[in-house]
Amino acid sequence: MPVRTVRPADPRVSVVIPARNEARNLEIILPMLPPVHEVILVDGNSVDDTVATAQRVLPGIRVVHQTRKGKGNALACGFEAVTGDVVVMFDADCSADPEEIPRFVQALVDGADVAKGTRYALGGGSDDITILRNLGNRGLNALCNVILGTRYSDLCYGYNAFWADVLPEIGLLSSELPRPADGTMLWGDGFEIETVLTCRWSSAALAITEVPSHEKLRVHGHSNLNAVTDGIRVLKSIMHERRRAVAGRAEARRVAVHAVPPIVAGQPAAAHGAPVAAAAAAVVVGLEEDVA
Repeated sequence: MPVRTVRPADPRVSVVIPARNEARNLEIILPMLPPVHEVILVDGNSVDDTVATAQRVLPGIRVVHQTRKGKGNALACGFEAVTGDVVVMFDADCSADPEEIPRFVQALVDGADVAKGTRYALGGGSDDITILRNLGNRGLNALCNVILGTRYSDLCYGYNAFWADVLPEIGLLSSELPRPADGTMLWGDGFEIETVLTCRWSSAALAITEVPSHEKLRVHGHSNLNAVTDGIRVLKSIMHERRRAVAGRAEARRVAVHAVPPIVAGQPAAAHGAPVAAAAAAVVVGLEEDVA
């Protein structure tokens, strides 16, 4: 894990809101946001007055337009536009409570790299999750914990915050990649984005603190989430991220081994190669234990 720069005790907060046809909800939720450095609305080709409503209700809001389709692409576009120190992922449908934002930010100031929202911790809950989604989420969460060795309580929840300086370690798809000609989504562009982020935060060995959060009911409109098809994408994401993590650790082992310099003739091994070789071996052993 790279050495961090000194992080501010009073960080500038960037709230990223992906939205598609959410004008009526934005009219309710935007005035409820606490004062922050910036609010970035990522418009997903809305056909209502989502953008005009946002600009009317919250003058100064920054608007960017997503380049492909899907929530994952919308968030990636928003993240690329961030200028603050902390990024808060916030849904436009009124399900996220704006009053919880300071709680997420405080968890980061207290030392976490990521503040992961959870509906399953004391103080959290949901007015919206169905029995089917609840069972599916718990099953996928348990599977992820077994496969990746994590200890999450709410894998698929989208209310999260993190320091902007960890974005390079997440490795999300660039907004500049072209959209598929057949109309499908690139991997990571859909609702599986929460799973992808959660897995990558873990594989990057970031310090993650779970923050209790209460999910409210959507006020207007209907969710674009499909419990079955998006659940399958989440399952595939877990397996994909497992392979990605293993490949990354294998590459780290290869680099560690090849970084050991040769012993120079006539120079004592203890003075040159042995300490380096021992250090490299320790790195390899540690990585192998992580993969196991």
